[in-house]
Amino acid sequence: MEKLVAVIAKSLVEHPEAVEVSSRQEDGQTVLSLHVAEDDMGKVIGRQGRIAKALRTVVKAAATRENTKVTVEII
Repeated sequence: MEKLVAVIAKSLVEHPEAVEVSSRQEDGQTVLSLHVAEDDMGKVIGRQGRIAKALRTVVKAAATRENTKVTVEII
């Protein structure tokens, strides 16, 4: 899942070298933390959070195929 989030995020931002994804287990689910450059934060979130919502939807769909629960935090 980390790789999926990283590939999507890198395609959205102007500074792909600054994209970092880390994961941790919390309450029986995987939490992916997406770190991007401060300049690129708006591009990852999108207008009214549309891009962030779409990113979370794609990750949840992929996680469902693997019978896991995953959430994405944008930091």
